[in-house]
Amino acid sequence: MKTAEIKRRYLAHFEANGHTVVPSAPLPAINDPNLLFVNAGMVQFVPYFLGQQAAPYPRAVSVQKCIRTPDIDEVGKTSRHGTFFQMNGNFSFGDYFKSGAISLAWDLITKSQADGGFGLDPERIWPTVYLDDDEAFDLWNRQIGVPAERIVRRGKKDNFWSMGIPGPCGPCSEIFYDRGPEFGAEGGPEVDEDRYMEFWNLVFMQFERGPGTGKEDFPILGDLPAQNIDTGMGLERMASILQGVDNLYEIDEVRPILDRAAELTGKRYGAHSGHAASESHPDDVRLRVVADHIRTALMLIGDGVTPSNEGRGYVLRRIMRRAIRAVRLLGWQERALPELLPVARDCMSPSYPELASDFDRISQYAYAEEDAFLSTLRAGTTILDTAIAESKAAGKPALTGERAFQLHDTYGFPIDLTLEIAGEQGLKVDEEGFRRLMADQRSRAKADAQARKTGHVDLSAYRGVLDQGGPVTFTGYTEVSRESKVRALLGGGGTPVEVAGEGETVELVLDTTPFYAEGGGQQPDLGLITVGGGQLEVLDVQQPVPGLIVHRARVVRGEVRTGEAGMAEIDVTRRKAISRSHTATHLVHQTMRHFLGESATQAGSLNAPGRLRFDFNTPTGVSPSVLADVEQQVNEVLLGDLEVHAFITSQEEARRLGAMALFGEKYGDEVRVVEVGDYARELCGGTHVSRSGQLGLVKILSESSIGSGVRRVEALVGIDAFQFLAKEHLLVSRLADLYRVPNDQVADRVEQTVSQLRDAEKELEKLRAQMVLGGAAAFAAGARDVRGVAYVGIEAPEGAAGNDVRTLAQEIRGKIDAARPAVVAVTARSGGKASLVVALNAAAKARGLAAGDLVKAALSGRGGGNADLAQGGGVPAEQAPALLGAVEKAIAEA
Repeated sequence: MKTAEIKRRYLAHFEANGHTVVPSAPLPAINDPNLLFVNAGMVQFVPYFLGQQAAPYPRAVSVQKCIRTPDIDEVGKTSRHGTFFQMNGNFSFGDYFKSGAISLAWDLITKSQADGGFGLDPERIWPTVYLDDDEAFDLWNRQIGVPAERIVRRGKKDNFWSMGIPGPCGPCSEIFYDRGPEFGAEGGPEVDEDRYMEFWNLVFMQFERGPGTGKEDFPILGDLPAQNIDTGMGLERMASILQGVDNLYEIDEVRPILDRAAELTGKRYGAHSGHAASESHPDDVRLRVVADHIRTALMLIGDGVTPSNEGRGYVLRRIMRRAIRAVRLLGWQERALPELLPVARDCMSPSYPELASDFDRISQYAYAEEDAFLSTLRAGTTILDTAIAESKAAGKPALTGERAFQLHDTYGFPIDLTLEIAGEQGLKVDEEGFRRLMADQRSRAKADAQARKTGHVDLSAYRGVLDQGGPVTFTGYTEVSRESKVRALLGGGGTPVEVAGEGETVELVLDTTPFYAEGGGQQPDLGLITVGGGQLEVLDVQQPVPGLIVHRARVVRGEVRTGEAGMAEIDVTRRKAISRSHTATHLVHQTMRHFLGESATQAGSLNAPGRLRFDFNTPTGVSPSVLADVEQQVNEVLLGDLEVHAFITSQEEARRLGAMALFGEKYGDEVRVVEVGDYARELCGGTHVSRSGQLGLVKILSESSIGSGVRRVEALVGIDAFQFLAKEHLLVSRLADLYRVPNDQVADRVEQTVSQLRDAEKELEKLRAQMVLGGAAAFAAGARDVRGVAYVGIEAPEGAAGNDVRTLAQEIRGKIDAARPAVVAVTARSGGKASLVVALNAAAKARGLAAGDLVKAALSGRGGGNADLAQGGGVPAEQAPALLGAVEKAIAEA
């Protein structure tokens, strides 16, 4: 049975049993600072489980795209671990509980394939339950009929589920399938989890956990508002069972990628491996890594993630480089992704057709990343070769952990490649030192990340306010002031307070508000709230939990009390300026796509009063001529004075209309669409002008790179754009007066002046070098004898450049008889500091002298270089003469 058919049957089974089919959230669609990617099917439903929002349906079913990276090193080594996987899930929000979940699962997996089920043999199914969950044990035994000897009780590590962070949790019941004696020992999941493969986990979600580490060390904070069901059936695992293959890498959505990699590298997959994953040949493990990681990269880029050095982009980069490295270890030295990525597309597009339609964009990023990594490999290999040569010359048996870490951290050079190349040269690598440095770096990163996390428990004060009064009504789309009532006041640490006096800063929740909370790149509204005899200045507006708008405000007059009524008034001038910027961002986005193609999708934005910042995905820079065309077309749209219209519709209808959605954003069933005439149509929750002509003018200021494959445009809008152009006009007019040319010739004259200045600087450099070097012969002739060594110690002319000083030292050295040991020391003063250069000839080296030693002797251990030429500095300028004396002393004592 094909994987796509398994998915279809799963959704159909639960839809027939009253579940609403919910689309998969995009992989990076996370509103939680603790997660980089969706890592479980229930992530998009967390607000419903926690009671932050009322679930729009009592039952739901989904097939969720997921990424998990903690076990990345286990990929290919077991039958269970995959980086990207699909989680089939059915969910109950306060509806059915343990009995319903177990019955629905059993019905689907044992029902015949002819009747729409999976047709698994009931005699080969082993459930597990939590240690003291007698209810689940009895349901499996008495209601379903599974013999007691095939129901296994397991501890918190195995049968108590949470996301690994504060949030919902509960005991669970896992379902295993006995794949037969050829896969391992008899005895159930406790004995062998390769033979007995877990494919479904039924979580009885009824508690909320607090912070902690690992799968067992965390407190239970209390009961959830309702008993819920969250189940996860691994789609790939079920496919491996129904397709009769050894592991998830051999199913129909993965095996063709593996086969193509084997074909490229000349390997025969499975030729030297047993059925069990522990019996896998290293080549087969690498082929599985390639297949898994190529598919994962396809799905991540498809959902808008691009390679970078941080966050989600770094995870993608690491996955791609592991795949490319594995292919090279298997013997393929050419570009691999153009051969493998199209195969992955063909495997996955039956379930996700957008991968085929968007493949040009996806492949651009993927192929560019491979090219960049291959360059890294070439550069890193050169650096590694030098390090190996130095280690051998010094008689060291191993490359230091510090050097291996530098190659990995600075140049992105994989440690396994360092180990391999060093081994070929007869050297070991201090792996322990490398791992220690890696652990130190991870600890620092983890501590930094932990310091920035909030977690669900930190939002308890806000959730309490939301539970008591329900969602806050936002009226700012249609009005700028509103009579409202103070629902809650929160002081420091989220503590509720009844009254706030003059000078205090508090967080204030109204029952309705015209203030826009920061979101979607749009800055928040500011303004005033007058309540009773008090008045507050609004400093910020945020939405810490969905549905709750919180105003951070300072009491500027009188007192404010909970329960009082008052008037909320936004700063209208600011709101209009921000709205102009937000509408301009939509126009710039659409116009960029017009000139650069559909791949130029938004990656971030800032809509502030009078200015905007628009980040977008594109593998290359944007030429000035294209920027000029974009700016002109945007302003032509403004002249057209198109109507800006917003409306609510279904997500399906919005897609049909062609509304742009942002990668990484999770949208509900109902979405807000903003249209600018027929020119731009985008999903957006922000505020906008009513007609495009109200923007006045858009002036693009700059375009630059902010990361691999991500560019940034900054622009001014409205009066800010006019003021900028007015200042530019004054500047150009002033330059035109100075040059005595028309305005349109200023640029040519400035360019001519800059060219002349550069030529003059080059001429000065030549003259300065001639002046410095002109006395080299005389200095050499005046060399003094220091214990048989010809010594020249001089100070270079004031302001001599570093290159000139080194050249002078070498020039003097060359003027001294080569048969005579010679040392030349030259000091220079610049910027209040003195520097020293020492050069010596072969005869001096034969006497046991070394330039680096002499520099360090003069500078108390600082400086460095080789035996022929060395330099150092950083001491006060007045010490220059003393440096020459110190070198002479070191020669005399050598």
